[in-house]
Amino acid sequence: MMAMILAAGRGERLKPITDTIPKCLVKVGDQTLLERHFQMLVRAGVTKVVINLGWLGEKIVDFVGSGDKFGLQVIYSPENDITLETGGGIVKALPMLGDKPFWVINGDIYTDYILSKIDLESGSLGHLILVPNPSFKSVGDFNLKNDKIIKDNKLPFTFSGMALYDPKLFTNKTVKRFSIVPILIELMKNEGLSGSLYEGDWHDVGTPSRLAELNG
Repeated sequence: MMAMILAAGRGERLKPITDTIPKCLVKVGDQTLLERHFQMLVRAGVTKVVINLGWLGEKIVDFVGSGDKFGLQVIYSPENDITLETGGGIVKALPMLGDKPFWVINGDIYTDYILSKIDLESGSLGHLILVPNPSFKSVGDFNLKNDKIIKDNKLPFTFSGMALYDPKLFTNKTVKRFSIVPILIELMKNEGLSGSLYEGDWHDVGTPSRLAELNG
């Protein structure tokens, strides 16, 4: 199984920390977020990881290298100064990700989630891991009904930044700057997006105050 870590963003909300450190290399305790992601992926049997690069991407390459020291083969997908957002970044990396479903993990989350084996059902092209809405978020992203992602008048759950995607989800998509959200909404409307809820330790390390809280 393969995975992609989204790490190209500028990390605007984490400034001034991210003026000199890419967001996936900020530390909680004595470990970077990226190291924790690698450990999670290795435990799940992932052997090859693609990391997209943008802001301060050279620091990620210097830190990770080939990935051997983390027990992985790491491939880079450079986006340089024009980051492609979530959708465009994944589409650019598709030739490196193969033809089987792959995990996509946001680089700026902290979690103890254990990636489980998820088989996408017939007609389903994606599976999102959801979490209960965090305290800083009054309105969530989605709800769940019979293991399907839905939107209703409740929206008690937030997308965790962890998802399994079938590469066919991106058929006919071109490499350009775009968010994956409209694709997921359309898939959800056609009941092709499954999901599961994780109620363990999860944090969006999106601001200096949230990072400081985790390190407190």
